[in-house]
Amino acid sequence: MASILIRNARVVSPATPAPTSPALLRGEGMDTLTVIPRADVLVQDGKIASVKELKPLKGGAPAQLARPAPAPSGTTVIDAEGRVLMPGFVDGHTHACWMGPEVPGHRPSLDGRIDEWEMKRKGVPYLKILEKGGGIMASVRAVRAATQEQLTEQLAARLNLMLSTGTTTAEVKSGYGLSMEAEIKMLRAIRAAAPHFPGTIHPTALLGHAIDPDVPGFVGITVRQTLPAVMGEFPGITVDAYCEKGAWDVEQCVLLLNRAREMGGQVRIHADQFNDLGMIPAALRLDARSVDHLEATGKEHLLALSQSPKTAGVMLPACGFHMDNRYARGRRFIIDGGALCLATNYNPGSAPCSSMPMIIALAVRHLGLSVAEAITATTVNPARLLGFTDRGVIAPGQRADLLLLRHTDERALGFEFGSSPVDKVICAGTLIDPRR
Repeated sequence: MASILIRNARVVSPATPAPTSPALLRGEGMDTLTVIPRADVLVQDGKIASVKELKPLKGGAPAQLARPAPAPSGTTVIDAEGRVLMPGFVDGHTHACWMGPEVPGHRPSLDGRIDEWEMKRKGVPYLKILEKGGGIMASVRAVRAATQEQLTEQLAARLNLMLSTGTTTAEVKSGYGLSMEAEIKMLRAIRAAAPHFPGTIHPTALLGHAIDPDVPGFVGITVRQTLPAVMGEFPGITVDAYCEKGAWDVEQCVLLLNRAREMGGQVRIHADQFNDLGMIPAALRLDARSVDHLEATGKEHLLALSQSPKTAGVMLPACGFHMDNRYARGRRFIIDGGALCLATNYNPGSAPCSSMPMIIALAVRHLGLSVAEAITATTVNPARLLGFTDRGVIAPGQRADLLLLRHTDERALGFEFGSSPVDKVICAGTLIDPRR
């Protein structure tokens, strides 16, 4: 693997107590970045080998910087010209595996449920669409009819779209199968996409996504049959559920997630997207890795989550932007000491957004975050949420997942929107053309 030397970069990284600390940053600690105004960063064997600050020459003009030794032979040299070098984005909540309409003779379709979007624009509530067999169930029918190879092909195309705007690690959920066979097919498709993506895919089994109205006793079947089959083929996988009116209630989620924990899995939960049903206290008792959405969370439950030492909050502002202009209270959550992550929730219905820079732009406008907090919430915190301690910060020994921005000021990530700020992507030490 060729070495890469990024010269003269403005190195921007979350300020962690130690590069490999497994702890998420929380509260006021999310608002601090480690910034080296000028540095050379050497990448070797897929990892960051060194970060050398460039200091002004003694007696020279302020702009004159001392230079280290020449680059080793065969090293690709990139002159950053003072632009921002930062960790790659970690998107910790996506539903990027779905089946869009096939377009013969063209690349796999990335389209979502556009007809439903038109209905929502005319005032039809999402829960009404779900009750009539739309929403999640429309995607379920498409996924069940698809082959594993078709799902893998479409997922790979979406992952490369995510990579173009700087996502180098992505969580991808199942959940559009709602049967043992279809859920396992989805998880196999997610696993099969890994060789087609230079970054990292982290699979999650979203077994409690919706209730299949055509299957009597669906919850019991999922807990007794689907869950053991999934855990048998994917031991230790994280199991997720969606707690909401029209989907799984609190008691049903607890039943599924308790059983998943007993079988050696970790658990996460979607909660309070439209209604606060009281899932957060149960999630804290379950030691859930995260509670995701939080748009409708009441003050008491949001405070309890913010003070949990084990459970993070994941906020998904693309949903509010696309659906109903409702946003989670990010500023309040951080003030109360919470450990916050941001994610796209990339899916074919409520969040057709693959861009983490867009999520940062939304978070600083509608969640009340600073740019520093948003950078922390899209890099090191979701990395730690997913169990990775080898990425999310720029330090020797860390995996070389790096982004060179077009900008010399990291605040442009929040200021600009509508175009990609990413000029170059380095993924596991390999230089990627983000326009491919």
